[in-house]
Amino acid sequence: MFDTLSDKLQHALGDLRGRGRLDEEAISRAMREIRLALLEADVNFQVVKDFVAHVRERALGADVQKSLTPGQQVVKVVHEELTALMGAGSSKLVFSPRPPTVILLAGLQGSGKTTAAAKLALLLRKEGRRPALVAADLQRPAAVDQLEQLGNQIQVPVYAAERTDPVKAVRDGLDRAAADNRDVVILDTAGRLHVDEPLMEELAAVRKEARPHNVLLVLDAMTGQEAVNVAQTFQERVAFDGVVMTKLDGDARGGAALSVKAVTGKPIKLASTGEKLADIDYFHPDRMASRILGMGDVLTLIERAEAAVEEDEKEELERRMMRGEFTFDDFLKSYKMLRRMGPLQGIMKMIPGLGKQLEGLDQVDERQLGRVEAIILSMTPRERAVPHVIDGSRRRRIAAGSGTTVEQVNQLIEGRKQMAKLMKQMGTGKMPALPGQPTGAPNGGGGPPRPSATRKSKSKRKRKAKR
Repeated sequence: MFDTLSDKLQHALGDLRGRGRLDEEAISRAMREIRLALLEADVNFQVVKDFVAHVRERALGADVQKSLTPGQQVVKVVHEELTALMGAGSSKLVFSPRPPTVILLAGLQGSGKTTAAAKLALLLRKEGRRPALVAADLQRPAAVDQLEQLGNQIQVPVYAAERTDPVKAVRDGLDRAAADNRDVVILDTAGRLHVDEPLMEELAAVRKEARPHNVLLVLDAMTGQEAVNVAQTFQERVAFDGVVMTKLDGDARGGAALSVKAVTGKPIKLASTGEKLADIDYFHPDRMASRILGMGDVLTLIERAEAAVEEDEKEELERRMMRGEFTFDDFLKSYKMLRRMGPLQGIMKMIPGLGKQLEGLDQVDERQLGRVEAIILSMTPRERAVPHVIDGSRRRRIAAGSGTTVEQVNQLIEGRKQMAKLMKQMGTGKMPALPGQPTGAPNGGGGPPRPSATRKSKSKRKRKAKR
């Protein structure tokens, strides 16, 4: 969603990064580009005006002007202001010391409340909590059935006995959750196509009955500034604690995510970034600001990696790799870990400095990556464990079994060999050899003699032989 804005902001700050001295004209030019970039991203006009004024004031301040790297200091200022714009500080959910904790989801119809409820339940279950879902959206046809299907997928109970009175549905759901020893209850409430009096009355009645610890407003990021207008209207009628921003993986311009905190004063607590039920996470303004400015997001990358692999599995794989014992079984394990972390292009963009180098990655067909798995699974257990037994006839069989070519099989075998060699070098404390350099001798020491020296020694031997 923020790709276009990210490109424009990085371009606006690019001229400043390497400057040893900043004048007012250069700063004004950069501020003008930043203003245009934010307005084109559909950020609220008053928010843009205040943001640029704050950045400009700090950029012309003594701290930046007297710095040894003023250009980098301006980038730091923009990062800090972006973070503050989206909501600095912690925006975690509140959990009651006396369970169950009640979370009420509100929002307009079509914003993704029901799916967001299931995603949040799965996130909390992964954290070790015991969530339950209550179907209180009795207005939209099939809303209850949808929630029950999602609950079955994530193995979370859905309480949906009452189909006519939402207040009674909430009351019964909370009673059943307490009886079942559930420590978190998520209420999926009704929405409308627009904010109206019946919607607000129903929400007020449900809230009075549930007495929730968290009231979260679900907003569709694809609706742009309309999402901010909806948030303002809800804020006037329903005191919500934070926002769940859905469809952040879409191609909208991202103005809602950047404006909602400044306009309503309520932070974005959770962000949905995909269609899968696992594609939701807590929103971190500082990490999002880093990604927008092309600085990567190492903390989220580490968290995803830790979530994708069990601790004992990771230690065993590291031990084998450091010894150079990198079989195709290990290759397949590491490959599956990578796939569990999410789309490859999203993972790579979290690595600092790789943003601009990966512009062509969007065209990579994810199905091509599946061929690696197909090739490995076409091998016998012995071939995966002892790769050097794979001769020409075996390679032809593997290619036929995986629907690939022998050349593709050869490339994968060679790739595994190079990776095993690299890991073995690292395990012995040697730096991997660069192209054209001898292994373990980055400065030329300890490697084979240079060609000129070799030719010279051969000519000396010839002269001695003639004598």
